[in-house]
Amino acid sequence: QVQLVESGGGLVQAGGSLRLSCAASGRTFNRYTMGWFRQAPGKEREFVAAISGIATLTYYTDSVKGRFTISRDNAKSTVYLQMNSLKPEDTAVYYCATPRTPGWVRDVAYEYWGQGTQVTVSS
Repeated sequence: QVQLVESGGGLVQAGGSLRLSCAASGRTFNRYTMGWFRQAPGKEREFVAAISGIATLTYYTDSVKGRFTISRDNAKSTVYLQMNSLKPEDTAVYYCATPRTPGWVRDVAYEYWGQGTQVTVSS
């Protein structure tokens, strides 16, 4: 059974940085895309970033390009989201996710989700 556990959220001032981590278990990690999503209060969940199984491909939503970096350590079965130059509008619960099937996906077809970690950016 696939399990995803996020960590690293917290409260930070605007302009600051945070690094989120997501530890995965239950299958061969390097065969699957990993993604980050977020959901702000009163809004729908939105895609943030994705990385392919061996990290050759990445994809970001426009609002985080140049500020966020997704990476992975396949030896540790962990994916990261480095968030710099944070803005109040980045405040949300951040979720790690992965698709059911191996290979590259961008922002759709994610079926396994973590429990989320809260990121709050104060102005």
